[in-house]
Amino acid sequence: MEQQQLKNIIEAVLMSAEKPLKVNDIENLFAGDNDMPARDEIRKTLKLLVEDYDNRGFELKEVASGFRLQVRQDYSQWIGRLWEEKPARYTRALLETIALIAYRQPITRGEIEEVRGVSVSSNIVKTLMEREWIKVLGHKDVPGKPALYGTTKEFLDYFNLKSLEDLPSLAEIKDLDQIHQELDLDIDNTGVAESEDEAGSTDDESGSQEVDEATDVNTVAATADNDASFEEDSHAVSSDADPGSEEDDEDTDLNTVAVEADDAELDEEEDFAESEPRAQSAAS
Repeated sequence: MEQQQLKNIIEAVLMSAEKPLKVNDIENLFAGDNDMPARDEIRKTLKLLVEDYDNRGFELKEVASGFRLQVRQDYSQWIGRLWEEKPARYTRALLETIALIAYRQPITRGEIEEVRGVSVSSNIVKTLMEREWIKVLGHKDVPGKPALYGTTKEFLDYFNLKSLEDLPSLAEIKDLDQIHQELDLDIDNTGVAESEDEAGSTDDESGSQEVDEATDVNTVAATADNDASFEEDSHAVSSDADPGSEEDDEDTDLNTVAVEADDAELDEEEDFAESEPRAQSAAS
């Protein structure tokens, strides 16, 4: 069979397959043909296809279950817009649990809880089992016979891995964490500096606004107090002045009456003095 024809057949098969195909699966498709390709020829053709798709939007990837054609991860955000349903979001507890199983398998539920420091929810184990990411490998020979959990090929396929050896080493993860922390520190420092400047300017502006508002309030309060005191004083003066003026008027009237009475008494005395000599002369 010609090389190009074999490439076209394998390409069509991989595009039509609903799951990854191993070399044996592809080889069985040519069973009974006169020009059945050899296994090495199939492997060579798969390698050529990987090179052909090097600059394409999709790629030929070998995972735990075999070879499959898939969209490159770089274009996932555009492909994701084809579906209204949002991708599944996994909790931190679930990811921590599956990470412990992947790196320390076989592992019991109690050992997972010992490492995490909290109990493992039954829903997490149920979800991982339903997704076929984990399976029971056996039971530990201790009292209670707890189940030993391990990962599956479906788990490797989902995370685009060929084997557990493709998992990043713990040292690499630690280095990545340190790099992310350093980057985050730099970004956070810049952001903090900018936020502090903005906060300072905001505080200054808000402070000046508060001072202005306080001044306005004090001015209004002082004005109100002055007005109130002025009104009270005015009322007090007017109220004091009115009784005083009335009393003064009464005193003036009394004084006038008293003066008139005194004048009348003087007139009477003068009249009496004048009449007395006349009376004496008449008597004599």
